[in-house]
Amino acid sequence: MTELGTMLVVGAHPDDETFTTGGLMARGVLSGDRVVCVTATRGEGGSQDAERWPPAEMGRIREVELRRCLDVLGVREHHWLDYIDGRCDAVDDDEAIAKIRALIEEAQPDSVLTFGPDGMTGHTDHKRVSAWTSAAFGQAAKPGARLYHATQTPEWADRFVPIMNRFNVFGPGTPPRTPTAELAIDFTLPPDLVEMKVDALSQQTSQIEGMMSVFGRELFAEGLSKEFFVSAMES
Repeated sequence: MTELGTMLVVGAHPDDETFTTGGLMARGVLSGDRVVCVTATRGEGGSQDAERWPPAEMGRIREVELRRCLDVLGVREHHWLDYIDGRCDAVDDDEAIAKIRALIEEAQPDSVLTFGPDGMTGHTDHKRVSAWTSAAFGQAAKPGARLYHATQTPEWADRFVPIMNRFNVFGPGTPPRTPTAELAIDFTLPPDLVEMKVDALSQQTSQIEGMMSVFGRELFAEGLSKEFFVSAMES
């Protein structure tokens, strides 16, 4: 697999980063590479149980959960864009692009990883993050830097979309499906990183507890054991 060097990972909500890139981030940390994670919102709209996780407290709850998750992965650099869950389409694009551009200028990443234009699940916030990151990358990336978009393979989608959609994860026409031969990153996590990724996501209890209880750890781990990206120029 291509070495990624300094990585900048941009997501919309807490847990986006780990579902798509948790193994790659942990691998980078263990290799001594700089890993910078960016999250657009605090996932304020993500309460699945109003008694356990009051909607008014969700931003604070998910901020703590993400910090614990990234601690498991060893990621020490994290930035919030400070937008509101579900409202990214109302954000001034130039402002958001400028925030991400400033992070690219500071970190000088070799690799930037985010959603493709499809947003992986079709979520509007994911699509806006993709557009902002692409624009910022075009303005500020250093020569030779690479922009990658998250995808899945047809084989993964055939097996796991019906399972994941018991929780309405994927919207119509998603996730994107890319044949293995066309992938820029095809990363099968070794067993230790699979366990680390599952442990990390488990810190985001408000989002993961239900899935974990229904699927069981073994099936959940199988679904998380591969990470796929295409070159942004090809997505």
